[in-house]
Amino acid sequence: MRNMGNSRETILQGKYEEAVYKEQDLEEYKYNPFIEALPPIFSEEAVIEQFSVEPHIDDIDRSKAENIRFHVIKRIKKFLQPLPIHIVLERRLSTFIRHGYLGRNPLDKEFLENLRILNSLDDNALKENELQNEFKNISTTADSLSIIGISGIGKTTAIEKLLSMYPQVIRHTEYKGETFTRTQIVWLKIDCPYDGSLSTLCKNFFKAIDDILGTRYLEKFGYSSRVTSTMMINMTKLAWRYGIGVLVIDEIQHLLNAKNDKEEMLNFFVTLTNTVGIPTVLIGTSKAQNVFNGNFRQARRAGSDGSIIWDRMSKDSDEWQFFLESIWELQGLKHIAKLTKEMSDAFYDECQGITAVTVNLFILSQERALQDGKEELTVSIVRETAKKDLHLIQPMIKALRNNNLAEIMRYEDISIDYEEVANSYARNVELAGKIRESFKERKKDIELQRKSLVENLIMELTEMDVFQYLELSDIRKICEKIVSKSSVHEKYSNLKIEALKEVMILNDKLKSKSKEKPKSSATGSLLEIYDFARSNKKHPYEILKKEGYIKNPVDEFLNVN
Repeated sequence: MRNMGNSRETILQGKYEEAVYKEQDLEEYKYNPFIEALPPIFSEEAVIEQFSVEPHIDDIDRSKAENIRFHVIKRIKKFLQPLPIHIVLERRLSTFIRHGYLGRNPLDKEFLENLRILNSLDDNALKENELQNEFKNISTTADSLSIIGISGIGKTTAIEKLLSMYPQVIRHTEYKGETFTRTQIVWLKIDCPYDGSLSTLCKNFFKAIDDILGTRYLEKFGYSSRVTSTMMINMTKLAWRYGIGVLVIDEIQHLLNAKNDKEEMLNFFVTLTNTVGIPTVLIGTSKAQNVFNGNFRQARRAGSDGSIIWDRMSKDSDEWQFFLESIWELQGLKHIAKLTKEMSDAFYDECQGITAVTVNLFILSQERALQDGKEELTVSIVRETAKKDLHLIQPMIKALRNNNLAEIMRYEDISIDYEEVANSYARNVELAGKIRESFKERKKDIELQRKSLVENLIMELTEMDVFQYLELSDIRKICEKIVSKSSVHEKYSNLKIEALKEVMILNDKLKSKSKEKPKSSATGSLLEIYDFARSNKKHPYEILKKEGYIKNPVDEFLNVN
């Protein structure tokens, strides 16, 4: 993230890549540089991998001082578990981007003609009601999608994770042996301004491109005298010039703070998709549903690919139980509490299946236990933490807990379309099973990888046969400690060097405690050297090495590829 100058808005920025064109499985995607330069269509396993973030807390961490463990527990903030809705979102986004490019193939004559039309438009001469008439000859294949859900459910985190799977900027220089110079922006994410101003939203669009490419479009197209319609013309020009794959607009509930009426807002989004030609994803809390209420035709067009209603997890769902089981291992207290039914019920009662609230309560409860000198999580600690540390959201949690629709409507951010949620939940049952099994298999694979790394390190260290003051158990403890605190993706050579250093240090410490003092030297034949070693209670290997008969094993060890 990087701050937008004097604005409070932030722009999500991704990777920059040179174009590498891939063979396409679908005929309609072939011979389109914008599509061929994208990553291959992602598998479910790739999405699960992207959304599997498990911080590591082990027994060594739990044995540290209290002040250190406050920091260890904060690792849980990074916890992320794949859910069925993440796969649904990825599928929508993947088709969104590619289908949006079908009508904007930069090699087609129609694309070049549309660019010519756009560049010929004099935005200063157009009146606001003439905008769509000027664009009527420009056909697009763009759709729009709305993602609506309660605060803290993970909407923004999910979409940002999915966007990061794609490069943001792709630089084209040559296509199939022909010069093809173009800069492609695959995705753009902006926040709706808090005051809900549509003109400010347009300016955020220009500023986002400036931040990514180092251009000055905000200065050129966004000065105060511009009206929304003329800024939209220039948004269209830039969208086609840079081949913007998808535009994500977050926090659209802020539009309700604007002076604009709903009809104007809906017209804006319909024009943005159908005229500007950018596939558009609108993200907002449940309050954002009010933006689309009233005019059914416009609401349908503003969400032409449908809407995703993202609700909290239900108490009896496998999804909730799996989520709690997964995070439960991340405890920084000396005694790991059991996840009993009473504990599970307490967490749901205080969090109502909202992921962000659950993670925060889990962290705060452990911190309260440490602060009170307790080393095990209890139901009473969880309840007390929710009451004292999450008191600001208690009215909302209570409304959800009691299913009090009148109270829920007072907190529009948590209001939801329960009928739509019930329908979508049924569709997600099969995906939930797949994710659960895949997640378990992934954890098993990681454990097997760690065990394999430990055994390989032990084998290489013991084969050196120079650490005569160490037991096998000493070497094993060192190797297990190094592997447990490292990522499974860490280079084996780095682990090997670290293990060797620690084993050498421990061996030298034990050696210095030994009271035996070796005699000055040993000379003669190999048999005499052997007898000398035996009489001085030394390993023959050490004497042979000292006399130069054996190379330095450490040097040989580090030279192994």
